Amino acid sequence: MRDAVADHIWSSGAVPARMARAVLTPFGWLFGGVVAARNLAFDKRWLRSHPVALPTISIGNLTVGGTGKTPVSAWVVAELRARGANPAIVMRGYGGDEPLVHERLNGGVPVVVSPDRVAGVAKAAEGGATVAVLDDAFQHRRARRDVDIVLLSADRFGPVRPLPAGPWREPLTALSRAQFVVVTRKSASLLRAKELLQHALRFAPKAAGAIVYLAPDALVAADGSQREPVEVIRNTTVVAVSAIGDPRAFESQLRNAGALVTSLSYADHHRFTAEDVVAILSRAKGATRVICTLKDAVKIGRIWPRTAPSLWYLSQRVVVEAGGEAFDALFSRFASR
Repeated sequence: MRDAVADHIWSSGAVPARMARAVLTPFGWLFGGVVAARNLAFDKRWLRSHPVALPTISIGNLTVGGTGKTPVSAWVVAELRARGANPAIVMRGYGGDEPLVHERLNGGVPVVVSPDRVAGVAKAAEGGATVAVLDDAFQHRRARRDVDIVLLSADRFGPVRPLPAGPWREPLTALSRAQFVVVTRKSASLLRAKELLQHALRFAPKAAGAIVYLAPDALVAADGSQREPVEVIRNTTVVAVSAIGDPRAFESQLRNAGALVTSLSYADHHRFTAEDVVAILSRAKGATRVICTLKDAVKIGRIWPRTAPSLWYLSQRVVVEAGGEAFDALFSRFASR
């Protein structure tokens, strides 16, 4: 799969991967130079950041995928809503799956899909929203925002190599633009997350810091009709299907729950077809369950045969392990506005 090949090139110590990185490194220097020039243009105001129609929180990252932007964004929206705000999610909507996930997690909350975040926030304001949450917008500097929350994954953090030699969109020095640095973890240890947060905050001395555990919550049928505890997969064989930025962390969560896992991963945002479903069911012969992520379930579920065994997804629960007071202050500030 395309993402698996890229991940192997970016992280493997094998000779072919190292040779591929060496070939790609000059292109990474070029990419990094273009990014630095663009950021300088915004810093010097040669390129304009435009005001937006609502108080705005941006949630983004420095790397390509795998940091938990969608579940964290959905959790932020739910917390704002619980405090009396009327949030809206504004996003580019690449791949088509993330808007569906937000609609599933926060029913009734407007999801505005627009590559122009300034126009998207204006549309959210017209619909009655009081605060906008920008999903994956740290690099979208054209839209001015009140707070930038930047996520780093303790599961995926590695050498800082810019695209295409590595997964980095921007270097760690870009954290100086952030007001909030959040380290997420799925299977990495809390100690690993604490060390990464301490390291990251050196590049953002004025930012608040937090650690979020994306904990496995339950197994849910793709159509939402059933819900079972994760413990039911202990000592069973499952097929783990994913088209996400970090399939290894997802698979590790299933293994940590005691399952014997057969992996079937696709490129991030993959558009599943009937042929893919046939391949998944073929791989699932002899397995107890087919389990995917919610991001995948909203796509596969629509074409999953009614006569086939149930498709399940592993739901995630956001657990704040450090920085809870800073989050509370942030949410109260925006809810009051």
